[in-house]
Amino acid sequence: MIIERLTQEHRNIERLLAVLEHELEVFDRGDRPDYEVIRAVISYFEVYPEVYHHPQEDLVFAKLRERDPAAAAKIGDLAREHHKGADRLRRVAQAVGYVLADGEVLRQDVDTIVRDFITHERRHMMMEDQHFFPAALKALRPEDWTEIAAAVTSHKDPLFSDVTEERFDALRAHILQLEQEAEAERK
Repeated sequence: MIIERLTQEHRNIERLLAVLEHELEVFDRGDRPDYEVIRAVISYFEVYPEVYHHPQEDLVFAKLRERDPAAAAKIGDLAREHHKGADRLRRVAQAVGYVLADGEVLRQDVDTIVRDFITHERRHMMMEDQHFFPAALKALRPEDWTEIAAAVTSHKDPLFSDVTEERFDALRAHILQLEQEAEAERK
């Protein structure tokens, strides 16, 4: 079902935010983070959420607005939130670009820009998981879900599926490594 896939995608996005946060901690210590991994995270966010994830949410939200305008109003302007997230991502990409080009940029400014992106993404996904998705599940009818499913293009997540894109290989390996290290620390 669509909501289950969107929820799973949120879990995948959270894994990427954790990777970005880890690399930011390395940067904040004055060490050199893995910029290949950071660029892959940025690339993923530029492609997957914008091209696949958000358009699906927008379809569900449009139906929610038809079926339960009051619930939709409580959620707010979802498309605007998605655009603001894309703007924050562009600032992250620019800040990382400045660092890699040895440009004049303060570490604190880079930290602030990246943390702002991470914080807002997490807050946005939490709102969707706690308010938007339950409201949609309650208000939408079976024929709405059928209509949405017909409009959604079939796709595989380029990072978290068996059909993976080569450009995400280093990121995928890094995520697995970080998860194994975290698991080892818990034992």
